Amino acid sequence: MRPSRPGPRWRRPRRARGVHSLRGRLTLANVALLAVGVVAATAVSVLGMRYYLLDQIDAELTANRDRLGGSSLTLRQIDSLSVLKFLAARTDPGQETRDAPETLFAAVDGDGSTVAVLGFDPTPTQEDLAGAVGDPGPLVRDPDPRDVTVRGAAYRVTATRLADGTYILLGASTEAVHEGVGKAVRTNLAIGTLLLVGLGCLTMVSVRRRMRPLEDMVETSSAIAEGDLARRVPSSRNPIQEVEQLRLALNSMLQQVETAYRTRERSAAQLRRFVADASHELRTPLAAIRGYLQLYDRGMLRDPAQRRRAQERMLAESDRMARLVDELLVLARLDQRPELRLRDVDVCRLVRDAAQDLRVQQPERPVGVDADGSVTVRADESGLRQVLGNLLGNVRTHTPGDAPVRLSVTEEDGAVRLCVEDRGPGLAADDAARVFDRFFRAGGGAGSGLGLAIVQGVVDAHGGEVAVRTAPGEGLAVTVTLPRRPAPDDTAPQGRPAPVPVPLRGAEDAGGPSGPGGGGPGGDGRG
Repeated sequence: MRPSRPGPRWRRPRRARGVHSLRGRLTLANVALLAVGVVAATAVSVLGMRYYLLDQIDAELTANRDRLGGSSLTLRQIDSLSVLKFLAARTDPGQETRDAPETLFAAVDGDGSTVAVLGFDPTPTQEDLAGAVGDPGPLVRDPDPRDVTVRGAAYRVTATRLADGTYILLGASTEAVHEGVGKAVRTNLAIGTLLLVGLGCLTMVSVRRRMRPLEDMVETSSAIAEGDLARRVPSSRNPIQEVEQLRLALNSMLQQVETAYRTRERSAAQLRRFVADASHELRTPLAAIRGYLQLYDRGMLRDPAQRRRAQERMLAESDRMARLVDELLVLARLDQRPELRLRDVDVCRLVRDAAQDLRVQQPERPVGVDADGSVTVRADESGLRQVLGNLLGNVRTHTPGDAPVRLSVTEEDGAVRLCVEDRGPGLAADDAARVFDRFFRAGGGAGSGLGLAIVQGVVDAHGGEVAVRTAPGEGLAVTVTLPRRPAPDDTAPQGRPAPVPVPLRGAEDAGGPSGPGGGGPGGDGRG
């Protein structure tokens, strides 16, 4: 046989790290959501603040425009009334500075050219204001001020027309507004960045703690894949409901997998041992038959007595091999859980019949029977006869011919107990523990070692139990407990027709005066 090639070596999966791990993706998701929230909150707050400040500037400009426009004054009347004296300091050319003034005032004619006010010529700033506005007509008709840029500074500007056709331009700087908005944006972004960093760190720590049960599941699965089938997922200190449910389900599945694996290994070992034992048992009669045939073929059996003896030996070995095959067939059928032919069976009658058969086969053996009256159970009659035949066959094979035996039937708690007790040599504790193993023979005695294995299989098929009580020098007592009504088999698939009943033994297997199993194939081994 060629050695089997080893399969691919299992490798422990690497722990996912970085953004490709679930921990990293959850952290990125939380940080991204917070970033969107910070940006949205900053935009709303900044836009609201800008709108509020500009609205105040526009309200002040509009009020001044309305006061000038509603007075019906001319520029000359304004000069004579000295209404605009407060502008003298602003319109003095010597007061021009590099800093942009907060308010601007300019008078322009219909062509958009600046005119002198209070005897002062227009300043460059006023000329730039007039140049930035251009045609003041639309500005007068526009109810709201508009933005213009004067010498690099932002202003909100409005205009009104005096009675003499002169236009008055009024402007207010918005640099302070923009500077305040910029500071607010930078402050919000700085605070938002700190929040994002803090949230990222807290999320990493929290997710790492919450994901610890999943990491334990990965480690457990890896250990099981390496051969540690008893490994289970431990419980965490603060379990999450969904993770705890997953842990319980995974542990339950692992328990089922371990049980199935252990059962398969045990079944495979039993099968190997069973095949080896069966081969060994069948090889002995086959070797004897082949040996006698070779002697006959070579002409070495010249004496008629030798030929007759060889023929008897071959027939005996053939019968032994046939009994062994029959027993193996019965065990195979029992392993397939056959459908029993259930009917009401009087156990007391079966016990009395078996006791009578034993008295006929061994008249010198004292046989006691405690099975008066009638006790019925729902069972397969041929199977119960085989149980009795195998138990009494053990008594005949493994006890002296004058050792007493007693058969009894009792009824207790809805169950029927059938006991076969002998006063033979008994069994040691180690042998008693293996008495139901297939092909086991205590002390290498006679028989195939399948008798009590068949007894256990038949009783298990009826939903009963078999118990052994023995000690060296105190005999052997086998107690069979059967329910009055077998429980239905829940393992049968629903919706399928009932299987055809398979008898445990056919009529052709019945041997001897005890019927099925009596003195035949079943009663040939204590174990």
